[in-house]
Amino acid sequence: MTTDQPVSPWNIANVVTVARIFLVPVFAVFVVLSGMEHTGWRVAACALFIFISATDFVDGWLARSRGLVTDFGKLADPIADKALIGTALVLLSYYGDLAWWVTIVILVRELGITAWRMAIRTRTVVAADRGGKLKTVLQITAVSWMLFPWPGPFDLVGVWLMYAALLLTVLTGMDYLWKAFKLRESEPNRTS
Repeated sequence: MTTDQPVSPWNIANVVTVARIFLVPVFAVFVVLSGMEHTGWRVAACALFIFISATDFVDGWLARSRGLVTDFGKLADPIADKALIGTALVLLSYYGDLAWWVTIVILVRELGITAWRMAIRTRTVVAADRGGKLKTVLQITAVSWMLFPWPGPFDLVGVWLMYAALLLTVLTGMDYLWKAFKLRESEPNRTS
């Protein structure tokens, strides 16, 4: 006889997610200490950014492979993702390495889609598709490249990677909007 017991939010997958959230301010301190000029701190910030990004895949794999998916994890994981990427983009713009408009467009898309997902999570789960996953990988690659102290002209590769990430961010955002429209159209009309 088997019983379906709820999964405790106190599990290894959620511990990794919470650790990611707590490491974001440490990453921010590394970037600030670097001033985007001190090579050692930039390398440290880049390494920490890559480590935190990699643990995003770890906590998701742990949750799915061990049956540890929880409502807390579903909420905390995107918060950790957006906190890390958002912090990196804002700091890159603050130090003049990334145009503010790029940061604003990406953050508006990321926060808007996350808010939409949270709003409909009781009715349906909209999982990240291939485009969304590729967008995340491209954002991580672009930010990592821009954090590392590459000599010119290699540093320009980061800018082009970021423009590619921006394009994919906008395109996948439009795809999510299309999905939201279709979801709304498929719901039965509600009349008072």
